[in-house]
Amino acid sequence: MKAWICVPMIALALAGCAGTKAYRDTCATNLDAAWHELDLAKAEGFAGTVSYSKAFSLVTAAKTQQQFEAFEGCSIKAEKARFYIRESRAGR
Repeated sequence: MKAWICVPMIALALAGCAGTKAYRDTCATNLDAAWHELDLAKAEGFAGTVSYSKAFSLVTAAKTQQQFEAFEGCSIKAEKARFYIRESRAGR
């Protein structure tokens, strides 16, 4: 009877590990691109500066999540940062 309990628990644990690895590459790629774009970004006007600040804070938060292996959150934040970088360049 204990085997019936252990097998699903092991499968669940392995599935959880696989899920975090799936976002590892996406996180790294988006984060590297966001840092590069942030270095090149030139904010236009006050609205652009606000978007640049939002992007910078999101990139910093994404890097922190990457360090703690929260790759899904890292990927999401890096994508949002890239959006705000584009907005910054457009002056919005």
